Amino acid sequence: MQCFVYASQRKPNTYVWLHQRDGFDVLPEPLTLMLGELRLAMELELDDSRRLPQEDAKEVLANLAEHGWHLQIPPGDTLAVGNQHYREALREPRE
Repeated sequence: MQCFVYASQRKPNTYVWLHQRDGFDVLPEPLTLMLGELRLAMELELDDSRRLPQEDAKEVLANLAEHGWHLQIPPGDTLAVGNQHYREALREPRE
């Protein structure tokens, strides 16, 4: 699957994976607001056997297939209470 990885300009080391280039319409609004402007960081062909430095390819592919996006946050980031938008965004699919 062709993937497009965008870096958040507001949250360091936070990335959004999309299955369509500039397909931001699949992102929940609270998540979009939290991440701010997104910059294309990488484009790659992904399959479940590819090794990724910080993510599990199968999990990324599953999220892309189900939601159209995957959020990569820094290891150990607990997303403080101030980032409640993130948790809500993950629970609420966007229509």
